[in-house]
Amino acid sequence: MKKEEKINYKIDSNILKKYVETINSIKEPMSQIKEQLNKPLKKMQEQLKNINTMSNAIKELSIKYPNEQSKIFTDIIKQIMNINNGMLSTRMIEPLNISRQYISMMEKNNDIERISRGIYILPSSFEDSYFSFQQKYKKAIFSHMNALYFYGMTEEFPYNYTVTVPQSYHVDTVNKKCNVFYVSDDIYEIGIVEIETPSGNKVRAYDKERCICDIIKSKGRMDLEQVKKSVKQYIHSKDKNIAKLSDYAKRMGISEKVMEMVGVYYE
Repeated sequence: MKKEEKINYKIDSNILKKYVETINSIKEPMSQIKEQLNKPLKKMQEQLKNINTMSNAIKELSIKYPNEQSKIFTDIIKQIMNINNGMLSTRMIEPLNISRQYISMMEKNNDIERISRGIYILPSSFEDSYFSFQQKYKKAIFSHMNALYFYGMTEEFPYNYTVTVPQSYHVDTVNKKCNVFYVSDDIYEIGIVEIETPSGNKVRAYDKERCICDIIKSKGRMDLEQVKKSVKQYIHSKDKNIAKLSDYAKRMGISEKVMEMVGVYYE
């Protein structure tokens, strides 16, 4: 008897990687992105191009194997998860028009595990709580002592997340799970970078200079001694950028406060 040939549903790794990076960088609701994809745009944005390329690759597989849709979609979900460090948020499949029923099917078959609403991991993966949290709350930026923990600049372990969100962002479950700082849109954007969590996944946090501004501004809500230690450590670090710190402080309207505290430790 002839051995059944194993069908390859693999998507090109570069297409997958660009798609995952794109989806992780998008903060807008996926419904808005899908709306844009349906409009005839003369010059498509790079983000939309990456999504469109991924969609076309899936369509090609569906045309090639018309009776294998279920296998194609479940295999593609696994491929996305492998590129995304073993994790998946349901918004990652929305622009591809892959029904959530395939996720339910995979969960039922123990191919994936649900760790919170809309967030799944492969059984072989370890949950990175910082990463999965931000996958769920895209506009929450790790800040203050929480971000400084990633940089090794605080002795405080963040048992509760500390995040900054825009004033217009109102999701009650965020307030229940962490310390939340609400700021105006112009301040929210200052100093956002990508940084690795202790588990090696990339999340969005504020850079060191923004964190120093934040902890000085909010020292009334924090352990003052730890604030002082972190400011001192920053001032004595080789990669400090005082010009950037000064610029941030001016834009945030706290220049005098920041420079006064920094001056205590600056030699």
